[in-house]
Amino acid sequence: MQTDEQLKEIVRQKYSEIALQDKETNMSSCCGAGGCSTEIYNIMSDDYTNLGGYNSDADLGLGCGLPTQFAKIKKGDVVVDLGSGAGNDCFIARHETGEAGKVIGIDFTTAMIDRARTNAEVRGFNNVEFRQGDIEHMPITSNVADVIVSNCVLNLVPNKDGVFKEIYRVLKPGGHFSISDVVITGVLPDGLRKDAEMYAGCVAGAIQKEVYLELIQSNGFENITLQKEKPITIPDDILTRYLTPEKIELLKSGVTGIFSITVFAQKPLTEKQSCCTPGSGCC
Repeated sequence: MQTDEQLKEIVRQKYSEIALQDKETNMSSCCGAGGCSTEIYNIMSDDYTNLGGYNSDADLGLGCGLPTQFAKIKKGDVVVDLGSGAGNDCFIARHETGEAGKVIGIDFTTAMIDRARTNAEVRGFNNVEFRQGDIEHMPITSNVADVIVSNCVLNLVPNKDGVFKEIYRVLKPGGHFSISDVVITGVLPDGLRKDAEMYAGCVAGAIQKEVYLELIQSNGFENITLQKEKPITIPDDILTRYLTPEKIELLKSGVTGIFSITVFAQKPLTEKQSCCTPGSGCC
């Protein structure tokens, strides 16, 4: 079995390649991981083109939702984008937060950071900053973000609980996140999980939807809301590489499914006090 660090290195290498590809190549592949379908088919991403602040040069076609559309960003907000890629969600967030706000993108791939910084510089976006780092250990101080967004990134991270703990740390009290991600219902056939290409391609790293939502709740967030949910239909010429015809039918029947969800949750304004401390007298 591969370690967390080995899995992260697979993702790092793949997304270093993706950073150099064009959008059309990425959108016809498994989240950009390679040319894995002969069908002209956009597996994951929604259409960004009508959103304010959209920049086609920064859109690599890698998302599985539109978290910035649901993120309730206000003028002057500090927004952090986890797995910022070439900067697409950051630039849309900048449009919402305005010149008075600040947007920080975090990505652990050097090639992505370089591309995003170039995209920001040529547009003169002085209040958008890109930092290289691991979202399990964000290079950002505590209690600074009004809003955190992320688009099809946490499913690639082995330690999802650690990321939600970091999100809680970085958000201001009362701050919130809107995250689009890939989750599973039912038991996903082993064939889709065993291939490293599929891990980097957004499916095999996904976890059960119920477990995902429980992680959010167990880390202290409140007002957890499923803002959007849609099934992800994978073309047959991809499925046949991993599954028997019987298992493909099971996947299509709805008993088992792969979904894109967008989830909202808020950090409490005040920390909840435990009443179980000996001598506290609060129980």
